[in-house]
Amino acid sequence: MLLQTVRPNIVQSIRAYRVEDLMQAAEDVGQHFLYANLAAAQSKQDVLDGIAEAFLFPPHFGKNLDALFDCMTDLVHKAGAQPGFVVVLEQLPDNPRFDREAREQLLDVFRDAADFWGERKIPFRCFYSFQ
Repeated sequence: MLLQTVRPNIVQSIRAYRVEDLMQAAEDVGQHFLYANLAAAQSKQDVLDGIAEAFLFPPHFGKNLDALFDCMTDLVHKAGAQPGFVVVLEQLPDNPRFDREAREQLLDVFRDAADFWGERKIPFRCFYSFQ
């Protein structure tokens, strides 16, 4: 089991993991698999738009980091019991319009979401890669 080797509430580089393997591992344990390929994104707004589209956020999604946190936590939490999450953010931009600070702010939202779900004893694993 691939997920048994990964802490249950973490945000980490995808490194040695393959997206297909993570998707299969999530399916094997009945967890949600959320995937966003952000190769076309160039800015923070592009990244938020790409995540919102890939994760099927509601039309009223505010397209800011606070709204992202709300959608990853409160909105889902109110939907009922959750089995866990495997999230993949592939090809985050690495350019002047989405610099290291912007990437860290985005990843902090996912770290906060991992903490939120961890407090509820629900696994939330987020993997990311850069362009």
